[in-house]
Amino acid sequence: MIIDTDVVTLSRLQFALTALYHFLFVPLTLGLVWMLAIMESVYVMTGREVWKRMVQFWGVLFGINFAMGVATGVTMEFQFGMNWAYYSHYVGDIFGAPLAIEGLMAFFLEATLVGVFFMGWDRISRIKHLLVTWFLALGTSLSALWILVANAWMQNPVGAAFNPATMRMEVTSFSAVLFNPVAQDKFVHTVSAGYVLGSMFVLSISAWYLLRGRNVDFAKRSMTVAASFGLAAALSVVVLGDESGYSVSLNQKMKMAAIEAMWHTEPAPASFTLFGIPDVQQRTTHVAVKIPWVMGLIGTRSLDETMPGIAELVDAAKGRIGNGIQAYDAMLMLRQDKDNAQAKATLAAHDQDLGYALLLKKYVDDPRQATPADIQQAADSTIPNVPVLFWAFRIMVGCGFYFIALFAFSFWKASRRQLDSQRWYLHLALWSLPLPWVAIELGWIVAEYGRQPWAIEGVLPTALGVSSVSAGQVLTSLGGFVFFYTALAIVDVFLMLKFVRKGPDGLGIWSPAIAAMPAGQH
Repeated sequence: MIIDTDVVTLSRLQFALTALYHFLFVPLTLGLVWMLAIMESVYVMTGREVWKRMVQFWGVLFGINFAMGVATGVTMEFQFGMNWAYYSHYVGDIFGAPLAIEGLMAFFLEATLVGVFFMGWDRISRIKHLLVTWFLALGTSLSALWILVANAWMQNPVGAAFNPATMRMEVTSFSAVLFNPVAQDKFVHTVSAGYVLGSMFVLSISAWYLLRGRNVDFAKRSMTVAASFGLAAALSVVVLGDESGYSVSLNQKMKMAAIEAMWHTEPAPASFTLFGIPDVQQRTTHVAVKIPWVMGLIGTRSLDETMPGIAELVDAAKGRIGNGIQAYDAMLMLRQDKDNAQAKATLAAHDQDLGYALLLKKYVDDPRQATPADIQQAADSTIPNVPVLFWAFRIMVGCGFYFIALFAFSFWKASRRQLDSQRWYLHLALWSLPLPWVAIELGWIVAEYGRQPWAIEGVLPTALGVSSVSAGQVLTSLGGFVFFYTALAIVDVFLMLKFVRKGPDGLGIWSPAIAAMPAGQH
């Protein structure tokens, strides 16, 4: 079986586009809902009407975003059956469980709580409504937890083993899947990034109101909450991102080497390349500006442990491909004779490398017939796109430090009650709105594109996971998704701009009487 690379490429493109689009809404939902919980808590504690109006206004924007997230998430999951049927068959026993739980959380728990949040203002007490909002915030995070557990298993496949009787990966320990250290790191890093986005969303829109002299008291209070929550979230993103990077260095060494464009193993502790131009053909980095020791400390937490370079990891992959061929041969023997003791022993000894033999399927029908040149090609294919990962990571990190600076300055301005004293700052806050999305999407690219050529790290090559469909069929569905998602994007932008321009006063949430009240009575 020689793989149809056009089908693989189009299937990957379709999933990447739909995932990137869906991920525009998920982080904002994660962050904005916690802003609502904070604002409503202040309302319940103080009884000031302004805080209730703030919750209601930002809640409208949250509701639009939540609906878009659900709509795009549903279509994404259909692709596992349409475009990735063999992937679903091979690892569905593990991947399907957390994905199903996530679906239940999103469509039953979250949807119910969202309904009560919007319809319950005049039907339940303040305390009960506050509890609903907090449960909604927790439920949203739990929903994210389960999808990240599934995704983390793709990065670090623990708690599962290959079953030669069924020719599938099956769960051996669900607790190991659930408490996967990669899942823990990805969860806290992802949700904290969502908190940054939610904070920037509120900060930027509030700055827009201040620039126009509208809803000044409302905007200042909103900015104060955003600055405080955003500063804590931005600091958390950097700290938790460092922990996530350490997890990558332990479990996905090739991804880490590609992020750093580390072509060869360096003496410990390795330096960090602040700037450079990776050259894939010559396997070197031109004009490299290095900071000594930093990468070694980040990646190993030590001064004497080395981090393997790309060349050395390719050599290691060649060895694992050789072991995998033995496992592949034993697997085929067991299909003929399931009681073959020698084949069972061989497979048990080398089953961790079976996935590396499957890399050869891209170049030869039977991995056992692979030539040294085929093995070299397969080993070289384990190198992801180094320039893309190198720059995506650095732009993402640069945005992270910028967010800390902006939120720290915003917090300082809020503490001095000078949020509207400098228009350049308000313009800066407004035009910073897209940056969290840029950083988040780049983070997704680093995590997912950096895993290539694996759908499941070390277990299943991406090229083997596709469905038995034609390139024309995938192209048709891709065109349909692009049309559908473009229409949704237009609707989303239109609705967001419409309600932002109307503002809380235009929606009937804010009234001149409230605005004219002394601050202590709001």
